[in-house]
Amino acid sequence: MADLRVDFVGIKAPNPFWLASAPPTDKEYNVVRAFKAGWGGVVWKTLGEAGPPVVNVNGPRYGAWHSQDRRVMGFNNIELITDRPLEVNLREIKQVKRDWPDRALVVSLMVPCEEQAWKAILPVVEDTGADGIELNFGCPHGMSERGMGSAVGQVPEYVEMVARWCKQNTRMPVIVKLTPNITDVRKPAEAARRGGADAVSLINTINSIVSVDIDSMRPTPNTDGYGTHGGYCGPAVKPIALSMVSEIARAPATHGMPISGIGGIETWRDAAEYMALGCGTVQVCTAAMVYGFKVVEEMKTGLSNWMDEKGYTSVEEIVGRAIPRVTDWQHLNLDYVVKAHIDQDLCIKCGRCHIACEDTSHQAIFAEKDGRRHFEVNEAECVGCNLCAVVCPIENCITMLPMVSGVDPRTGRTIGGHMTWKEHPNNPAVFNKAKVAEPAE
Repeated sequence: MADLRVDFVGIKAPNPFWLASAPPTDKEYNVVRAFKAGWGGVVWKTLGEAGPPVVNVNGPRYGAWHSQDRRVMGFNNIELITDRPLEVNLREIKQVKRDWPDRALVVSLMVPCEEQAWKAILPVVEDTGADGIELNFGCPHGMSERGMGSAVGQVPEYVEMVARWCKQNTRMPVIVKLTPNITDVRKPAEAARRGGADAVSLINTINSIVSVDIDSMRPTPNTDGYGTHGGYCGPAVKPIALSMVSEIARAPATHGMPISGIGGIETWRDAAEYMALGCGTVQVCTAAMVYGFKVVEEMKTGLSNWMDEKGYTSVEEIVGRAIPRVTDWQHLNLDYVVKAHIDQDLCIKCGRCHIACEDTSHQAIFAEKDGRRHFEVNEAECVGCNLCAVVCPIENCITMLPMVSGVDPRTGRTIGGHMTWKEHPNNPAVFNKAKVAEPAE
């Protein structure tokens, strides 16, 4: 059976599934229930500095975007960092770590961007016996207006500065949680590394307004008639998070930096995808809030079974395995050709492929044959765009089949070559180079 244990920047856990800093990790009661359910670790909900706790709204804090079958696809919240007293959180963290020494317990922190504030909180957190800290440089709502959260994460110089303060004033591993609300996520990751951070985690939530009640003309959720932007998470953000994770894993300046992946992870397969793109652990929030702590059972069993099937014996063997296959557009093989194929035995003749292709794409699907409703690909027009397969309601009814030899009936070009944009004659750089090389008349 595959070994799911992980050692992430010196923090050991029985499996890579950790709960992210959020409501599910805001108190001892929740965290103990999570550990009993099988989670390998938690990131305790963000602590603030000593003094009066932050104040949350007394009304809806969460909003959602549902699919047609009411599945929660995107989740939006305006909840702030913990609104429980610091001393209560510290006491509970200490007790939980004593009772569950084999589980990872990382504490999320957010205090003003002042060295003294960080110097004050680091020793009291360290005294709890926690395994590490995660610097919350990502929350986009509420605290960012006070100069914390994503307000820090959007300025690489601040990220580097605070990471350095923490490394200089604590023995605990430092994980920097990055905001996706930035143009190039590699810049704060590079800054975190320069500041000495041990790892990064991403993504935090995305700025969002989840919906508008068009009868009352109020954003939802609203507080006494007014709404504000919140942090977006859930399955809908997974593609964005995967891309950002891969950018950090690939970039020369951050290559090899440990990453904890966050964003829309609901199943073992989601987790495996994050690991394949470079994540040593994954953090889950929305799935636990929507389905409960027991979702981890499927994650552990599924990942273990898949690893056994593929011959992987440890999580380390998966981490970053797909990165060599992620490249830039200019390096893709422009001579690679695929054509759509419709399985006539599976086709229910709904016509969605034809409508999509005819109205918005390349007019490459016939809708009739011998006077009957029949859908078939016209390879002379098919560019292999995949739109028909995307809209088809039947799994595997439409597949994209590679052409391995012969001539592409659409372009007349011979199949089997390999030419990237850097070599293509239509590339101005290639064209101009060839023109310069021509002998003078």
